[in-house]
Amino acid sequence: MKDASSGWSDAELRADPHAHAAKAEKVRGMFGAIAKSYDLNNRLHSLGMDQSWRRAAVRLAAPKPSDRVLDVACGTGDLSRAFADAYAAYIVGLDFTPEMLEIAKRHRRTPRDAHPVDPPRIEYVQGDAMQLPFEDGSFEIVSIAFGIRNVSDPHKALREFRRVLRPGGRLVVLEFDRPKSKLIAKLNDWYCNVVMPRTATLISGDRSGAYKYLPRSVRTFMSGEQMREAMAGAGFVNAASTALTFGVCACHRGEVGA
Repeated sequence: MKDASSGWSDAELRADPHAHAAKAEKVRGMFGAIAKSYDLNNRLHSLGMDQSWRRAAVRLAAPKPSDRVLDVACGTGDLSRAFADAYAAYIVGLDFTPEMLEIAKRHRRTPRDAHPVDPPRIEYVQGDAMQLPFEDGSFEIVSIAFGIRNVSDPHKALREFRRVLRPGGRLVVLEFDRPKSKLIAKLNDWYCNVVMPRTATLISGDRSGAYKYLPRSVRTFMSGEQMREAMAGAGFVNAASTALTFGVCACHRGEVGA
């Protein structure tokens, strides 16, 4: 009998992967399988834009030198380090996959030299977005980049994000979106559904179906409008979306009322 966490079959991906009963186990196994080549594939297949998207998310979060940041689904730590570069005081990177966290810990570094206060601290912990191991009101900022669609229950995760934020806190959700331009949407579909799965699988040597799952998970996930509605339903106010790179990606921002 095939292990539920051993990978995605073509039949499973023809259905909605978000509805799969073993989604959590499959996602964890999948990211464990591609961890070593994850950063390389991100840089190559985003044409280097993934880092600029993360910097945009940090700008929208507007961290202060006293802020505590929780970066959920931190992966190898790119967004966590971007918050450190923006001089947030303390950053916790949380991820479901131990193989990703091991790489994040090896990448940990001192941020830019010209820091106006004490250098920020980054800590990495293993945990579940739907059951955060933190007390209510522990952070000023919660972020999640390209991870909300991989959570079994995104609505439950959003409620957890709201719980651990203090009054006046901010949530930023960076996620792929569908461009409004029909031409750009068509080119993006061809690239993401035909080119990327083949080249990324070749580079990673992956057998888990990760790079078939990833574009499928984008196509079957909630729209930007639905994300804003979900954020409002979780208790966030002033939910808004900023399109990035012709709408290929979007940063959704919400606030906790004071």
